[in-house]
Amino acid sequence: MSQDLAETTLDGPRTRRWVVEARECVEMTTHRMARFGMDEALPPYKRVRMSPEGSFVLACVSGEGAILLDGRWQRVRPGMVCLAPPRVLNAFEAKGRERWCFAWVRYDEPSFVTPVVGAASPVMPTAHAGEIARIISGLRAEWEGEREPRLLHHWLELLHGTIRRIAQPWRSNEPRVAKLWADVCQDLKRDWTLAELAHRSHCSPEHLRRLCMKELGRSPMQHLTCLRMEQARRFLEAGNDKLEVVAARVGYANAAIFSRVFRRWVGVAPGEYRGRA
Repeated sequence: MSQDLAETTLDGPRTRRWVVEARECVEMTTHRMARFGMDEALPPYKRVRMSPEGSFVLACVSGEGAILLDGRWQRVRPGMVCLAPPRVLNAFEAKGRERWCFAWVRYDEPSFVTPVVGAASPVMPTAHAGEIARIISGLRAEWEGEREPRLLHHWLELLHGTIRRIAQPWRSNEPRVAKLWADVCQDLKRDWTLAELAHRSHCSPEHLRRLCMKELGRSPMQHLTCLRMEQARRFLEAGNDKLEVVAARVGYANAAIFSRVFRRWVGVAPGEYRGRA
């Protein structure tokens, strides 16, 4: 899949954009925000980011688009928020004849910084897009008006705090499942199966699947892969272990299988990822 993608910024003649960059608004640097904005997009609008420097948050207000997350294209509908971690391939594009309207934020998060969006974050939570869109609309009104630093600071605090809350996993009353994934994170090299995950969380496989889809937007096994890929990225960024060693440390029987999954999920082969880290 990644062989067919390249870094892309394409608007098209009918797209309307409003963007604020950190170099224009110094208050954004407090939370490492690189830019934020509101887009009204129509085809051929497309973005491909092969190795984004920070977390990305997209809140769909109206219309529909498509986004590449977790190694697969997914439909984005009104009310949905899309959360993408840093240094992992993500892409999004407008679809259809109706304007796709969304608010968005891009962070700047070097590898030594804990990102806002991590592997444990939900990938596409629902019912929060309106909150983010209203805050960015408030920011836009202040930016296009008085631009009072104190008020910009408060709007940005509210925006960042709202995103952090949405990006927190297991915010509902599911402590047993939260504990399950905390335990899994401590032993990613284990050969986890759906049956064992369900047994550990004291529920049926189907009930665990429903809980994970509701809270994370991923199946249990997809979430396990996501956690493994994030840990693998950390190993590749921090050390020089052979791929066979990294693969074994995150639960893969051989480097070939690990490399195939890593490339699909992250967008590049492990060796290339290490070279640019």
